Formats: sequence, structure tokens, C-alpha cells
Amino acid sequence: MPIPTPFHSRTSQHCYSLNWKDWAGYYTVSAYDTTHDSEYYALRHSAGLIDVSPLFKYEVHGPDAAAFLSRLTVKDLHKLKLGRVTYLCWCDDDGKVIDDGTVSSLDENYFRVTAAEPSLSWFDRQSRGYNVTIEDSTARIAALSLQGPTSRDILASVVNTDMDTLRFFGVVRCRLDATEVWISRTGYTGDLGYEIWVDSRHAERLYDSIMAAGRAYDLLPCGIDAMDVTRIEAGFIMNGVDYYSANHCLIEEQKNSPYELGLDWAVQLDREPFTGQAALRKEKADGAKRVFVGLDVDWAEVEAAFDKFGLPPDLPGHVWRDGRPVYDENQNWIGQATSGVWSPTLKKNLALAQVTAPFAKVGTRVQFEITVEYRRQVVGATVVTTPFFNPPRKRS
Repeated sequence: MPIPTPFHSRTSQHCYSLNWKDWAGYYTVSAYDTTHDSEYYALRHSAGLIDVSPLFKYEVHGPDAAAFLSRLTVKDLHKLKLGRVTYLCWCDDDGKVIDDGTVSSLDENYFRVTAAEPSLSWFDRQSRGYNVTIEDSTARIAALSLQGPTSRDILASVVNTDMDTLRFFGVVRCRLDATEVWISRTGYTGDLGYEIWVDSRHAERLYDSIMAAGRAYDLLPCGIDAMDVTRIEAGFIMNGVDYYSANHCLIEEQKNSPYELGLDWAVQLDREPFTGQAALRKEKADGAKRVFVGLDVDWAEVEAAFDKFGLPPDLPGHVWRDGRPVYDENQNWIGQATSGVWSPTLKKNLALAQVTAPFAKVGTRVQFEITVEYRRQVVGATVVTTPFFNPPRKRS
């Protein structure tokens, strides 16, 4: 049975819908109102506050902390400067992704790792021979994600540091009103945004301070349904949806390498040995057989498919995650779309997909499967680059 997050006493006051989900064993708001529309528009036009405490969090510290994390993950963490955050993944010996997350350099030989699923056992097994301490800080540290165009202004009004100096993927320790926090310029929406990390004992005070400061900026509490729409627009993958941890896959075809998930930019091959390095070197030399792409599904063809039955287009307002086959123009299977949504901002029908390498070139036309009146239909789609939505304010 799920348990409350440290912010539950506050989020439950706003959750008029009583629409909750289980996220990693915690009660999490899906949408505060009957739909998530207002929350989505807050994230894109003002600001939204999301309880992301269920993220798994690990404190890794000690003389060998950087060496250990560099051996464990696909990046050389010796190069991560103090006050910086990096996104990465970690693999098994065959170069298949186990999980993805962030690593923050908080102090000399002190890092915080976030993960989508429990990772303490894996980290412990890999730490043999290293002088390092690993703490599961998931329950001890609460986290809020403040995302949207006015998020910087909200924080600037309540923190004792200059928010204009905090660069994209930076992290700083400061005080927010009377509460000591870490603030990182990170998030899962692909927009200007921040994540605030605090000792769980001070969670309620932190929540009240941010909500009070946000009243002048149209801040809304937001659930994970709205955040899910924004992460599709941002082109972000999700463990358990767009890929599955190699530890849970039953057959090889279900596993993915970083190159197949569009994470080639995160892999630093030419350095000291790390888990999966040999397999990844070979794959880079040979070329990945599958490629992660974005799809722009042809809206006119979707309308026509429904019109054949005398129906208007019927698309869910939520992100779909059930997976859809993708075909070439001769209707031969070439891959699958793993999640997608109608983008209210871009006015496009978007999907994240994996296709075989010959069909991954931007501009390639493919066929996307939909169902109308229980009958399978195919409509056209175009391979496009991700992120679909990438506003300059995200990095400025």
C-alpha cells in the first residue's frame, strides 16, 4: 500500500479530484482537478509545483566516490565540477541500460544520484574494492520540481542567492526563507525549471514558502499527468515505458543500449574501464541496429481514418504508454512507438519511437498504427528530431 510523501499534508489539501497514483510506493497526485489541462498550461505559461519526492536518491561519498561512479556509469565523474549536475545512465556488462538519472556534485568527493527504480543493491555490489559510502536517502530527502517560465522569478523572491547566476544543470546550496535547501536547475519538462531538495523534516515549511511566493506568478500545484505531457514534448525517455531495465527483461530484444535510446552523447568511451565499455565500443564501431526517434503523426490522416466510420478524431488527452507498431510504407514492421500525446502547445500528434536504423533519418515517412472502432488502421508519420519543444529560456 502506498505511503504519503513528506508533502502529503499539503498536496492532499489541493487535490480536489482525489486522483492519486502509486509512484515507487508513494501516494502521488495524478491531477489536482478533474483534468490536468490547467496544470499543463501552468507549466508552459507560468509555473507549476510538482512533488517528485518518490525519486530514488542516493548519497555517494568517500575518497573513491568519483572513481566508483565513473566505473559504474557511462560518464567520467572525475570531470564533474563542484556545483554541477549531469544526466547519464548505467549499464550491465553487455552494455544494456539498467537505469538512467542524474548525478550532482555537492562537495569534495560527495555526490547525489537520482534513479527511477531501487538501485542500492546494484550500487553496493559494484562498490567492492572502493573506499566509498552509499546511503539510500530517498526517505530522508524530499524534493519539489518548480517548472515553467516564471519559476526563476518565484525563487528569486525567496532565496538568499542570485538565481541569475545559476546556470543550466547547476546546483547550489542556499536558504529559501528560513529553510536550508539545495536547488538544481534541472527538471523533467524541457522548460526553464528547478528542483529543490530539502530534509524531509522541513518539507511542509518549504512547500508553504514556495506556494506563498508563487501567488503573484500564477503558480499551480501540478500532478504527474501534466508533467508526463511536457516530458513527451521534451523528448525525454522513461524507464518502464520507453525502455525497460535490463535487469527485468525476459529476452534480449527487450533490452536497449544507450545508443538505441538516443543517449550516445552521454557515453564517454575513451577512458578508464567502466561497466559495459567493451560492448559499447563494439556497438559504436558496428552501428546501432535500432535508433530512438521522434514521430510527427499526420493529423489529416488520423482525421480521415476516423471519418471512414463517421466519427470525429478521438485521441486521449493523457499520454498513452501502451506501445504502437511502426511500419514502412509497405507495411513491414520496423519498430514501435512507446509513448505519445497530442501536444497542446505545438498542436501536433507526437510519439517517441524506436525504429530500425535504415528508417531513422529525419524526414523519413513511416506508417503508424492506430485503432478505430476496434479495427487496426495505419496513418502516415514523419521522423523528426527531438526535443519537439525546446524553448531558449530553458538554458538562458
